[in-house]
Amino acid sequence: MARLMVSVVDRAEALEAVKGGADIVDVKNPAEGALGAQKPWIVKQVKESLPKPLEFSVTLGDLPYIPGTASLAAVGAAVLGANYVKVGLLGARRLEEAARMVKAVKTSMEALNLKAKIVACGYADHAEYGSLSPLLLPKAAYKGEADGILIDVKSKNSSRNLFSYLTSGNLRKVVAEAQGLGLFAALAGGLSLKTLAECVRLGADVVGLRRGVLSAEGRISRGLVAKAASLVHGEL
Repeated sequence: MARLMVSVVDRAEALEAVKGGADIVDVKNPAEGALGAQKPWIVKQVKESLPKPLEFSVTLGDLPYIPGTASLAAVGAAVLGANYVKVGLLGARRLEEAARMVKAVKTSMEALNLKAKIVACGYADHAEYGSLSPLLLPKAAYKGEADGILIDVKSKNSSRNLFSYLTSGNLRKVVAEAQGLGLFAALAGGLSLKTLAECVRLGADVVGLRRGVLSAEGRISRGLVAKAASLVHGEL
């Protein structure tokens, strides 16, 4: 069964996501990008507000090709208790660069005996930024010894989403390839309830939402999260 990941910016939103039935709470700062990193004390506040069994992830930023900085950021997120650290591979232009970024994070985590899972994150709209094609993401993640992949959208134009850049066929292929390599596959990027359902049909292990569960005031709505959770969990 797929799991629902809801991206939040603070403790209050995290509580709304939990009450709505999110499986994973993802802490980010959209003001700094699609995978913008949130301030450490806010991450700590979110972590302390969550029920203990609930997993949470932390975004490290839309990163240039800087393996050392990515490693240090990942260590910080893991020390704060993250179950997943999401490495935005914005500046990685080739498969080898992406794999080195991920491997640097992996090596640093192992050296300090930290257990957070590493998620290699690519962008469906990669051509606009010169980033690695998400079709190569499973190979890069596998070579770098990540635990999973996420395909997101860098540009948060309200009229475009994941499916504006990649076909269902391409996404199904990437999901299957990642899973065949022993990785989990997550899909996100401006999803609505309709496109969320399509991601579930494509076999994604995790589907991520923020825009699709925001109220008119621009905050996470537990009611909309509940609708998304019911859909993801096969209750609708």
